[in-house]
Amino acid sequence: DSVTGCAVHSMLEAGAGYGTIDLNIKMCRPIPKNKELQATGTLINLSKNLGIAEGKIFDEEGKLYAFATATCMILRN
Repeated sequence: DSVTGCAVHSMLEAGAGYGTIDLNIKMCRPIPKNKELQATGTLINLSKNLGIAEGKIFDEEGKLYAFATATCMILRN
């Protein structure tokens, strides 16, 4: 949720916020203990009211551990 939300938030104008309204997570393999992992978030689409992003957790070898998609409602004043 953090990386998908940050991907959406990074494209919003100052003062705008967001709230996650849908989060879909697929676990590909167990998360290991004592292993450094990376998480990335990528914006897929941004409209007036919704932002859609994907997130991935992977290791230094590129093995995918989890994949997520999120839909965020854009909140403007």
